[in-house]
Amino acid sequence: MAGGKLRIAVGQLTSTSDLKRNAATVSRLIEKAFSENCEILFLPEATDYIAGSPSETIALAKPLSESPFFTEVEKTAKKFCMPVSVGVHEPTTPSGSKVMNNLLWLHNGEIANRYQKIHLFDADVPNGPILRESASVERGSKKPQLFEMNGFTFGPQICYDIRFPEAALDLRKRGANVLLYPSAFTVKTGIAHWRALNRARAIDNQCYVVSAAQVGVHDVDGKRMSYGHSIVVDPWGNIVAESEKEDEDLLVVVLDEDIIDQVRGNMPLLEQREETFIEVGI
Repeated sequence: MAGGKLRIAVGQLTSTSDLKRNAATVSRLIEKAFSENCEILFLPEATDYIAGSPSETIALAKPLSESPFFTEVEKTAKKFCMPVSVGVHEPTTPSGSKVMNNLLWLHNGEIANRYQKIHLFDADVPNGPILRESASVERGSKKPQLFEMNGFTFGPQICYDIRFPEAALDLRKRGANVLLYPSAFTVKTGIAHWRALNRARAIDNQCYVVSAAQVGVHDVDGKRMSYGHSIVVDPWGNIVAESEKEDEDLLVVVLDEDIIDQVRGNMPLLEQREETFIEVGI
């Protein structure tokens, strides 16, 4: 019997510190995905906002019930009956000393899954930039939970997580056949590694990889820029679709279970002798 198919949309945008503006962009992408007969929309990391400093990142975070971004997106998703995967910030506590970088799965108008980013991007480049995601973001401590739709099992991760293959392998072993990496990659690392990492995770785990990406300049000072190039890779490592736009975009792709089954059947990869290696926990 032939496997199932799923028509998905992958949104790309330039989030700023203006939550209402970002919500309007997402609402437009939801409506466009609906008009393209898509069954799911995937959006990038931090779709609700990207701030210019750690203090602003913390200050802008609100509980979802008070977020002008989330309330608008939730309303539009319900209006078009569109399941949406979207990256948002949520305060860790009422005092909001830090934020959580979360990926939400909205299905049937409700939050059906929430993953908090585990790997945070902290880098001190000699004679270069100092990046400290942990200055404003609380590290997640729980494994991402799988979710399903129409025969496909999704393993959620976020951006920097893509550099840690053990996490992806764990999702594959638990049943994932689609890996998600909503991202806001820097331009330098994007040029160097974006396609290679997405293809590697697809090949390593014989999964589709779906990576919705932030793109362009996020702040008035031009200090925060994202690489873009939202991408979908199939389980054999072929790039099915990639955005070449430097601004808002929507990719439409059909995922096919037969391709997953064919690749996994022809190249078995779950024969790793784990007893010969040190198991890496998450």
